[in-house]
Amino acid sequence: MSSHRKMSGIRLPNKPRADEIELTELFSTQMAQLCMNDDYSDVCFIVENQRLPAHRVMLAARSEYFRALLYGGLSESTQSEIHLKVPVEAFKSLLRYIYSGHLSLAQMDEDNILDTLGLANQYGLSELELAISDYLRQYLALCNVCAILDAARLYNLEKLTKVCLTFMDRNAVDILQHESFKNLSKESLEEILRRDSFFAPEVQIFLAVWDWCKNNPNVDIKKSVVSFVRLPLMNLDDLLHVVRPSGILSADKLLDAIEEQSTSKYLPYRAALWPEENVATAKYVSRTIMGECRAELLNGDCTSYDMEKGYTRHCITDTNENGIVVELGTICIINHIKILLWDRDNRAYSYFIEVSANQVQWDRVIDYSQYHCRSWQFLYFQARPVRYIKLVGTHNTVNKVFHVVALEAMHTKNIPKVINGIVAPTANVATIEMSAVVVDGVSRTRNALLNGNYVDYDWDSGYTCHQLDSGEILVRLGQPYIIGSMRLLLWDCDDRTYSFYIETSVNQKDWVMVVDKRNEQARSWQNFSFTPIPVVFIRIIGTRNTANEIFHCVHLECPSQDPTFLSNEREKQKILDEGARGGGGGGAEQRDQQLATRNDLQPSTSSSSSSRVTTPRRNSHRPLPPPLNPLEDVLVHIENVVPFEGNP
Repeated sequence: MSSHRKMSGIRLPNKPRADEIELTELFSTQMAQLCMNDDYSDVCFIVENQRLPAHRVMLAARSEYFRALLYGGLSESTQSEIHLKVPVEAFKSLLRYIYSGHLSLAQMDEDNILDTLGLANQYGLSELELAISDYLRQYLALCNVCAILDAARLYNLEKLTKVCLTFMDRNAVDILQHESFKNLSKESLEEILRRDSFFAPEVQIFLAVWDWCKNNPNVDIKKSVVSFVRLPLMNLDDLLHVVRPSGILSADKLLDAIEEQSTSKYLPYRAALWPEENVATAKYVSRTIMGECRAELLNGDCTSYDMEKGYTRHCITDTNENGIVVELGTICIINHIKILLWDRDNRAYSYFIEVSANQVQWDRVIDYSQYHCRSWQFLYFQARPVRYIKLVGTHNTVNKVFHVVALEAMHTKNIPKVINGIVAPTANVATIEMSAVVVDGVSRTRNALLNGNYVDYDWDSGYTCHQLDSGEILVRLGQPYIIGSMRLLLWDCDDRTYSFYIETSVNQKDWVMVVDKRNEQARSWQNFSFTPIPVVFIRIIGTRNTANEIFHCVHLECPSQDPTFLSNEREKQKILDEGARGGGGGGAEQRDQQLATRNDLQPSTSSSSSSRVTTPRRNSHRPLPPPLNPLEDVLVHIENVVPFEGNP
């Protein structure tokens, strides 16, 4: 009797699987032997007078183009010979890939590779097109980048196009002088000249464009290519003795350029672009040209500074005539500046930042002159060409000196939302890493409220507190932020509840109540949303504790990082937006009912538009902790330090 069962048994460790046969390499080799072979051939391609036998089923299986050509009812479906007007060597390379799945680009010259790329695009072989594109990105050079750019644009290869343009930006002067520049297509040349980051002396750009025009005499250049040359960036001598003799531009164009150069506040500067790289370093020949102790600012040392050394400074005056000025090694496109304010005590600074391309026209990109700021500042603005960066301190809560330890400047693609010059963050900025600090409150560990640990807390540690009716918990963010939500973890190792309210301020004088829980009993996790406003200071004041006379907080976030809460808030906003678009009085009533009846949304619980999300209670049922004494030796009372004069 024969048995027909699946063979299964104990598989020995570290042994190849016997039930999987892997002979792909042998299969590929044998199939490759059929490539351009008369054996079993049923079609022949005539390319540049060469006969290339092939197999219909193989081509149709590998390419939608050939499937339609050979089996789609076209005239070629019945022809034994098909004429193609394509480069023969590239077509042979394509056939080798179709039959074997293998193509050795290292054995091909650049023209053949580019022709093969074109055929891969034409015949819909997207995997081959992507592979060749990736290869070319790795082997860009002055001698091939122009041809590769033309091909990339022709075949709509966005990633390859971007890499080519970036390469040309960083090698602009050499590209202009290379012979291949004359062979660029008109469209590619225009795209290059449009770029602010194609950084080279404008007179050299003009000369290269002039040579290109001589090499392409049939192209109408006056309304296209030449118009992208930025004449106002050229000095008068170049305009009169280089541009004018060429005869390309009329005298009126030259006069317009001279007038714009002398009257315009904002010239169309070109500038170097080094994404995600700090250009305010010695590597880029940047230096501090104004301020005291200039060598300290750009030396890269952000740790070994103290009251005596490690910072650059200037005296603060009512007229703001003093400042710290950094000159970048060359004009650069930037949109992000980081500065480290001296932070060895609890002081705060106010300041503004201006930038310039020529040290004549200054633009104020950051104005925090009305805000209290400390430690690292993360600043963002619209990308622009910058050569000079001026920092002007307007206030120091301790003395009349503005101290800056470090400065970085760069162009970044990771730009947060900015409203009126102030960042509106999505990530939590009430953290030590983002320069936040607990100014007032009682804790065994300084900044326990902001250290990100909301798991390891108990009856003795892991929280910040204050005595009811006689204290507060005060947090200062590193810089002003637009905040519209918060999350707070109240100490919840038993069943007690708290009442409290939260106020915010930008100057520690004018306060706005954003959360009011004075008439509620709250415990554990609390989420709040409110109208977004600028915030520097957050004051949490407890008004009631059902167990004792101490108010305890474990963790603070702003904005809230609770994904469920944030999802609910987005859903609420979506309903409100849809209702606003619909209009009508009945719409508002319907929206209110939708918000109130949705099971997955938590309704507002107070007039301050605060929302509450709770988590399951802990299982701990131990005796209540005794009231804490804020002056007990084992605790840290966080408060403002005594001001001192002179050095920080």
